[in-house]
Amino acid sequence: MPALNRVQLIGYLGRDPESKFTPSGKKVCHFSMAVTQRGKSSGETKEYTDWFNIEAWERLGEVAQQYLKKGSLVYVEGRLKTDKYEDKGETKYFTKVVALAFQFLDRKAAEEPDTVEEDAAGYEA
Repeated sequence: MPALNRVQLIGYLGRDPESKFTPSGKKVCHFSMAVTQRGKSSGETKEYTDWFNIEAWERLGEVAQQYLKKGSLVYVEGRLKTDKYEDKGETKYFTKVVALAFQFLDRKAAEEPDTVEEDAAGYEA
């Protein structure tokens, strides 16, 4: 049976991208993203904001680190991944978006690429 794991988001960066290297030497970049939706409840317009943790690997992460900053408007396409870790003997779960492509939506500088894509299938996500 075929499977699909894809997410598309448009929102603003909540913090500057931060990069680090895995023990095997691969570069990974992390940033958070806020997606705000508006809806009506009891006749009043309300805003709802969801926060997403984004992970970009290798070249995609380098481009994010170079061009994105807190407050940047960006489209991110990726896949959901859930990791688990132990905290004081309790197993906790953490869901993130592993970026496969993004597009800058802010007014851009002349040297800024429009769209960036990468095949993240082989990364240690």
